[in-house]
Amino acid sequence: MTGPVQAEERLAEVHFLTVAEVAALMRVSKMTVYRLVHGGELSAVRVGRSFRVPEHAVHTYLRGAFSQTA
Repeated sequence: MTGPVQAEERLAEVHFLTVAEVAALMRVSKMTVYRLVHGGELSAVRVGRSFRVPEHAVHTYLRGAFSQTA
């Protein structure tokens, strides 16, 4: 069973990226990242007026995209 303390510890381990950082990592435009987020293909958290993308979500997306093309 996962308690609130364990959930907070896991959340503290998550590294969030800005849309610009994701775009640079994926070598695409920021608009492409926004399309992926709004389309539900890439998970993100809205913080105020901007989005933060968990780093693991980017890796998961790229693994899925790579396996589809291979």
